[in-house]
This record gives sequence, C-alpha cells and structure tokens, in this order.
Amino acid sequence: MASSKTATKDIITLRGSAAIVSEFFGYAANSILYNRGVYPEESFAKVKKYGLPLLLTQDEGVKSFISNLNSQLSEWLEAGKLQRIVLVIMSKATSEVLERWNFSIQTDSEVVEKGVSREKSDKEIMREIQAIMRQIISSITYLPCLDEPCIFDVLAYTDKEAEVPLTWVESDAKLIENPQMVKLHSFDTKIHKVDTLVSYKNDEWDEE
Repeated sequence: MASSKTATKDIITLRGSAAIVSEFFGYAANSILYNRGVYPEESFAKVKKYGLPLLLTQDEGVKSFISNLNSQLSEWLEAGKLQRIVLVIMSKATSEVLERWNFSIQTDSEVVEKGVSREKSDKEIMREIQAIMRQIISSITYLPCLDEPCIFDVLAYTDKEAEVPLTWVESDAKLIENPQMVKLHSFDTKIHKVDTLVSYKNDEWDEE
C-alpha cells in the first residue's frame, strides 16, 4: 500500500497544480505584507510551511480577503484563464504605488484542454517555492524602506472570456514610473509555471 502511495505523489493534476499555485500566492502575500511592514508585526503568527518559518496574518479582514482570493485564483487556474497576479503596495495617504509584486503564470494548455496530467515530485516543487520565499523574506535587504503607512491591493489579469465575480472591479494597472526591478526565482509544477518579479519606486536619494 505504501509503495503505491509514493508513486501517485509524483502525478500532478490540473486541480492539484491550481491548489499549489493559489496556496503559494496566499503564503507569498502574507510574507510580503509582513516583511514590508504593511501590517504590524504583532498581527502575524508563526507557522511552518515549505520547510521554513513563515508568518500568517491574524487580522480577520486580511485573512478573509486572502482566503476568498485563493478560491477565486484556483478557479481561474483550473480553467487556464489566469495570466498574472500582482500584489500592489501603495501609500495610504496619496495612493501612490510604491511596489508591485508580479507573479506571471504560464499554463500548459494541453492539460487544460485534454485533462492529461504531468509528473513532478512534490519535493522538487517545494524546493523551488522555498527559494522564492527565501527571497521575499530577504527583500528587506534590497528594497527601499517603506517609511509611511501603506495599504495593498491585488490585481488579476485574466483571459477576456474568464468569468469575473462582482466583487472584482476593473482597475488601471497601477504602474510605477521608471521602476527598479528585481527578478526572483520561478517555480514550475509542469502545468503552471510562475515567474516572480518585484518592481519598486526608484528612490531619488540613490541618484545623488
């Protein structure tokens, strides 16, 4: 019995891959909000995930926002309709965009259309996600200090024909003028490939 269980672990289905990617985004969003100081340190609790100590918000509003977001992302990912998800950090006072955490998603269309599955070990996927999480955790070392109260928003880029719930509204891209960019690691479930990039406001002080 145990041996057959191990063999099936390496099969990745569309639904399984969608769950991995949306769960990753939930943890990544929490980690960004914590490490960039968008919410106070005391509103997070430690958990262990991807072999790392990570922090999850205990703020009910943010928790339910991320949980609703995760189920919507899973739906779009399973339909092969999600192209990109962006977490935007803005100034609370002026709404100026200070950072954009961009997660681009490539989907294996054959899996969506024909329902085939792919093979890749959970361990390998976890290692790739762990590398991205480590970079988010160390982001404080390469990103400018956010020294004002901030808020966040999430933008989803979907195919034109994707069904969009009423709770989502059309938005502008919330771009940053002349941003600095840092490309982070990517991970690939063999069905969804996720590339991560953070762009941030160029600090004028650096130019002197």
